[in-house]
Amino acid sequence: MTQKFVQSKIKSDKVAVFIKPTCPYCQNAVKLLKKYPFKKDHLEFIDITTEDDMDGIQDYFQQTTGARTVPRVYIGEVCIGGYSDLAALEEQGKLSQKLKEIGAL
Repeated sequence: MTQKFVQSKIKSDKVAVFIKPTCPYCQNAVKLLKKYPFKKDHLEFIDITTEDDMDGIQDYFQQTTGARTVPRVYIGEVCIGGYSDLAALEEQGKLSQKLKEIGAL
């Protein structure tokens, strides 16, 4: 169930960010990504606190990405990690390019 839920949100031409609204790193990721002019429906923030199996979702992240923490940022079908990884791509000037490569901008 959790695997299907997570996989249903991940698409090759979309950025999916799994968050908890009160998490400061999640808030920073939202703020950073909202700077970009995404095409309609190519950016989604998924609040895992509203899901019945939040712990199961985080366990699934541990199994598939090596970390349970949020945010979990997927650019296309690839998990790039969390906020620090997203911020590093931005600082290196690579984030915009990655977003364009998947057709999200």
